[in-house]
Amino acid sequence: MKVPFSNKIATKMLTAFFVVILIPATLGSVFISYFASSLIKTNVRQSTLQVAERAADSLLSAFLVASDISDQIYSDTRIQQAVLEGRSAQGLPPGSELDEYVETTINNIIYSSSFVKIIYIIQEEGESWGSGTFNPAKLLQYDLDELDWVKEARYKDGEYVWLPLQYDQFSGGGDNTALVLPVVRVLKRFDDMEQIGLVSVSLDGKALVDILAHLELGRTGRFFVADAEGRVVIDPDLSRIGETVPNRELYENIVTGREAEFEFAMQGVAHYGVKQPLVGGWTMVGIVPVEEITGQLAALQRRIVYSSFFFGLLAIVVALLMARRITRPIQSLAEQMKQVAGGDLRARTRIVSADEVGMLSKQFNGMIQRIEALVSEVRKEQAEKQEAELRAVMHRINPHFLFNTLSNIRWLVKFKQTERADQGISALIRLLEANMGKKGNFITVEEELDIIEKFLVILEIRYDLRFELRVTVEPSLRTFLLPRMLLQPIVENSIFHGIVPQGTNGLIDVDVSRDGDAVRIVVRDNGRGMERETAARLANMEAAATGGEVGIGIKHVYESMRLYYSPRSTFELRELQEGGTAATLVLAPREEADGDA
Repeated sequence: MKVPFSNKIATKMLTAFFVVILIPATLGSVFISYFASSLIKTNVRQSTLQVAERAADSLLSAFLVASDISDQIYSDTRIQQAVLEGRSAQGLPPGSELDEYVETTINNIIYSSSFVKIIYIIQEEGESWGSGTFNPAKLLQYDLDELDWVKEARYKDGEYVWLPLQYDQFSGGGDNTALVLPVVRVLKRFDDMEQIGLVSVSLDGKALVDILAHLELGRTGRFFVADAEGRVVIDPDLSRIGETVPNRELYENIVTGREAEFEFAMQGVAHYGVKQPLVGGWTMVGIVPVEEITGQLAALQRRIVYSSFFFGLLAIVVALLMARRITRPIQSLAEQMKQVAGGDLRARTRIVSADEVGMLSKQFNGMIQRIEALVSEVRKEQAEKQEAELRAVMHRINPHFLFNTLSNIRWLVKFKQTERADQGISALIRLLEANMGKKGNFITVEEELDIIEKFLVILEIRYDLRFELRVTVEPSLRTFLLPRMLLQPIVENSIFHGIVPQGTNGLIDVDVSRDGDAVRIVVRDNGRGMERETAARLANMEAAATGGEVGIGIKHVYESMRLYYSPRSTFELRELQEGGTAATLVLAPREEADGDA
């Protein structure tokens, strides 16, 4: 029977390969263009915000140093006394003890701080002081009452007044060349809070400019600092100092915007902006053209388009070769199957189609006559299903434990408990190493106890308690094989439900001994024991395990026992009279009548 061209596998494979390659590539290119804005926020946000936050932290550190030094001078009673005596009719004699104290104090502060450049203590009448090359003659050239920053400092009456980046006015003998950023405030007499002078602490402006100048944001992006009114106060381009941000959108985002990230248009070009708050209503701002960030995305889009066409052609060639290799054996097999009247009929197919595979399906299904193998197949599938369920339980337990352990280590690191964090990581490594070295579903009693011992180290770090493991094993049973993680859930259950709620150190006693042809394993703890309601519920372990009355760990123990050992095996939890709980496993070997292990 000849198959129509449209129904052939080769035709379908060619179409499918071409569609699978071409459509995702086309949609991918469209999505990259359409979601460019979203990609900016997801890809650039992390790096740009981190850069901005680090720079803001550096600036804030410098500002904090200046404010702390201002507080130190403001609260120094001897400096206050020197200022008061300097205002008196007699004045403060040059070289006096108080005069020397003020000079020494402010110069020592300058030498001990890498950020602070100049300190002034100024008064209208009487002596003023300054660090380094302070020039009183330059100070006399100004009428303090007419200076805006003096008026603002007096108006704020002791609060900080942060001034824009500027050249120092009162030091040296020639032109003002020291770039500084001052913070000023009035100095007050504590007796009656009268204003008696001014304190000016100037940060090294070049150092602040260098912080911003060394930040990278695209090719032409830049950072600057603006005040609450949108005026530039710090900028590597000094010509912008004092100017109001000219772009209206940018201005509104700085002054009134609440988002740390924003987009705006400047001279018809889309820009991306990021900002971080500083002191005194100041804001650090970074701006960059969006194109500089999305340029790589556009290049990637072009590569995707070119690659799509290339792989589309390659898919056609591969599909032709694969279709030829697939259809020839199928056609040959279909002809042979017509001659088969009896044989191995365990294979099944339910394919219904109009192509070559459909022809094969009809011939194959017509020869099914025997179902004797069904019972053994079902039995095998049930055993595999039960074993898969146990593996699934183990795969749930392991990630849960690993999550809790890593979470605890994270908090230890966060709270600077590095030694305990190191112990936790080391213990986890040893535990994972012990587990990874075991192959198959079974390990020896000795290996299981070794894993439990490492497991307890993790739990000690998790709960900040000590757990002692006491083991008694008959020598001949050290190599007795157990399903993996048979005892570990019992130990964890004892610690979590028995010992930890007491808030005290605990003892886990494991005893492994012979009981006729079976092996008896008893795990005892010195915890708080079980409540009556819990003990009654767990009296019938089979009902509790199948009814969801126990956790996945205890259910794993019960299911493992039921799968790998004789029905004569038992598992029970009971409360001890002296306190605590005992878990008893009696593992009897399977017999022939029990079925396949």
